[in-house]
Amino acid sequence: MTVELKVPAVGESITEVQIGQWLKGEGQVAEKDENLVEIETDKATVEISAPVSGTISKVLKRTGEMAAVGEVIGYLEPAVDGSASTAATRDQQAAAAAQAQAAQTIKTPKPRHEAVRPAEPRRAPEPKPASEPSKPAPPPAATSQQALVISPEVPHAIPPGREMRRPKRPIAVAPTPRPGREEEAVPMSPIRRRIAERLVEAQQTAALLTTFNEIDMSAVIALRNEHKQLFLDKYGIKLGFMSFFVKAAIDALKLVPQVNAEIRGTDIVYHNFYDIGIAVGGGKGLVVPVLREADRMSFAEIEMTIADLAHRARENSLQLDELQGGTFTISNGGVYGSMLSTPIVNPPQSGILGLHAVQDRPVAREGQVVIRPMMYVALTYDHRIVDGQGAVIFLKRIKDVIEEPMRMLVEV
Repeated sequence: MTVELKVPAVGESITEVQIGQWLKGEGQVAEKDENLVEIETDKATVEISAPVSGTISKVLKRTGEMAAVGEVIGYLEPAVDGSASTAATRDQQAAAAAQAQAAQTIKTPKPRHEAVRPAEPRRAPEPKPASEPSKPAPPPAATSQQALVISPEVPHAIPPGREMRRPKRPIAVAPTPRPGREEEAVPMSPIRRRIAERLVEAQQTAALLTTFNEIDMSAVIALRNEHKQLFLDKYGIKLGFMSFFVKAAIDALKLVPQVNAEIRGTDIVYHNFYDIGIAVGGGKGLVVPVLREADRMSFAEIEMTIADLAHRARENSLQLDELQGGTFTISNGGVYGSMLSTPIVNPPQSGILGLHAVQDRPVAREGQVVIRPMMYVALTYDHRIVDGQGAVIFLKRIKDVIEEPMRMLVEV
């Protein structure tokens, strides 16, 4: 009995998906639980697997088309013995036979049956009689498209019955496009559409403002260099900057709780937990997986979790629940070389911290100009909840604990 391939429910608020890549096409066989097609939502990519072993008999929705949850997108013909291996063997044999038959078929040119006439001998031109006078050759007739140029000084030169015409304007010809200037229109993925919607929503519904500061990274760099090998040997992962900033952000959120809040109607909801979203570039676009209860995680747990989430984001294998929620977000544009930016808040959150590239710059220390590894940081916040004073205090706290990491340990 033919099995219907339907779009599964992939989230509470998701009613429509976009068909991604078909991993198995029509006529191809698949074993049970083998992935058949990818479907894309506004949050992640989900794969539909074969409920039974069989052959894809029909594909109803092609790549790029939209489908509703529960809609049939294809049909699977189950294998007779419950295994796709027999069907695969039959398909291979049939394909081999078709190739052999095609190889034996040789196209020959059709013979021409038209009779070829022998060439007739050329006849010499008959001499004209001497008595017949030769007629002068008539002048060539002017075509209708030829412009008649008439001088205004000799109007009498216009032949009778003909009107004066103005020269026709040259017809404009569109230039031939140069190679490499072709255009290609592709449908926007659900993730990209959702990103666009949320960014526009943030700009239209929130009073966004950005505050900046700069941080001397010397202490953190020295601490990393001192313990990086021990950290790598023990946990199997490098000690990065992000774990320090996650810890520093949590410390600052405790000091300024408005940044960890959100607006619901006419209420301000303060979160007494710290689910920190980490913006990473995925295969389909920017995604923000969430570190749940990040305040209870160690440096090693933060680094390992971020590395795992970033890897699966590039592979489009994140789960929907890993992308939902979050009370505050950190975006590190410095990994791409960004020096300064104004990140946009991820609704309904009220703040986002932007990190940037570390660069050696001259700074003043105790009356002397010295070179230090400096980083610009930016806090974009919803001014409806967070005042300018709170934003400055938040960034100042991050600056203090990053420049003196021991303050995070003793909580001062």
